[in-house]
Amino acid sequence: MTQLWQLSAVEQATGIREGTISATVLVESTLERIAQKNPELNAIVDPMGGEAVEAAQKADEAVANGDTLGPLHGVPVTVKVNVDTEGHATTNGMEVFKDVIAPDNSPIVQNLLNAGAIIIGRTNTPEMSMRLTTDNPLHGLTRNPWNLEASPGGSSGGAASAGAAGFAAINHGNDIAGSLRYPATACGLSTVKPGLGRVPAYLPSAKAERGMLAQLMSVQGVICREVKDVRLGTEVLMQHDPRDPWHVPMPFRQESAGLPKVGFCKEAHGYPMHEGIIANLERAASILEAAGYQVEEIQTPSIADSAAAWLQNTNFEMKRMLEPVFSEHGTEIINQIFNDYYKLEQMVDAEGYVFGIAARTALVREWNLLLADYPLVLTPYLMRPGYPYNYDETFEGVEDLFRSSIYSYGVNYIGMPAGVVPVDLVEDLPSGVQLIGQKWREDLILDAMEVIEDATGVMVHRLWDRE
Repeated sequence: MTQLWQLSAVEQATGIREGTISATVLVESTLERIAQKNPELNAIVDPMGGEAVEAAQKADEAVANGDTLGPLHGVPVTVKVNVDTEGHATTNGMEVFKDVIAPDNSPIVQNLLNAGAIIIGRTNTPEMSMRLTTDNPLHGLTRNPWNLEASPGGSSGGAASAGAAGFAAINHGNDIAGSLRYPATACGLSTVKPGLGRVPAYLPSAKAERGMLAQLMSVQGVICREVKDVRLGTEVLMQHDPRDPWHVPMPFRQESAGLPKVGFCKEAHGYPMHEGIIANLERAASILEAAGYQVEEIQTPSIADSAAAWLQNTNFEMKRMLEPVFSEHGTEIINQIFNDYYKLEQMVDAEGYVFGIAARTALVREWNLLLADYPLVLTPYLMRPGYPYNYDETFEGVEDLFRSSIYSYGVNYIGMPAGVVPVDLVEDLPSGVQLIGQKWREDLILDAMEVIEDATGVMVHRLWDRE
């Protein structure tokens, strides 16, 4: 028998709206699941059960009164601890921030609440949200529900672990190098990294603005078990907030004349891509072709160049903006990992940083031109199977993760939207493919992701069937 916590957010919201599901009973079902699984996973590190029950009772009263209901009315969600939730600490995985109480909600939190969502808890992140696994001395290690020794990804590993375990159908995360997509891949979930300007972002508790590249590359999104929930959650998050000067209040869906052409790229740029990853890519291409998409194998502008530019220029920015915090308040391991990041590419100097940001425009233009012809591009995401939770604690591990994931942070550097959808297990851990889309066309990405999901199944159902 299907439990309420197992339903998609779309099904939960519809049931509450139609009166077949009580928000209170749904929240109680979810809290029971959290009590059962969170002690071993440590995905939720700021439980909000008491507040959630109160909110659910009010949600049921609103239904009974015939009030106007938002698209997520009564639906439990999680929020990452690196965005502001009023009255709660925005720890960002750091002991030094454990008493930084948010004075107001970040835009994505406010948009979720405006839509009627109920925050069931806040999820873990590594120190300063800057690792490809999720561990910190303040909140501890987050585990992957598929294998407790495997990484749940980072930095939104708490969100993905919570989603796969059944704590919420919609789980907020963010992404500057892959922090939505690494965890989604690791835990068998779906996500879309929105493009620049799509989802508003702002941190009321912050004492300074982010660096320029962080503003150009970091985005907010959701990690979900089902693609239709990624669509619903993204539409909710993208509602306008004037506190973000980059945000563009555009409609989510646009008219298209038939199915878009799909460019298929499996160029590994020298990395020994795992044969299981290649098989997943070819399977996804075949699924899309069978559904009527015109799929053509193509050569893209070098994603390796974009990835190298990310490292050369972003490392310079992070060294100046983040390292002062790490060096004084971070652990030995996070400082070691950052030193390993710096070794991956020759870091630019101040002059190189200025010219690097200028040169970024040419990279974006090249991809714009390609995406004008092929509105979707199917690529690898992580070119290796899932990895142990402590894999990045050596330089060899850091180097392997970054070399195998150039299609991740390379896309951040050009600011295009990109989605990840699971296809099959590789060495007994989830693995998926990536779809890069035209600017403002997250809807096309999600359409194609849903076609793949329809053919391969909702992956976490396999996980739950093991119980």
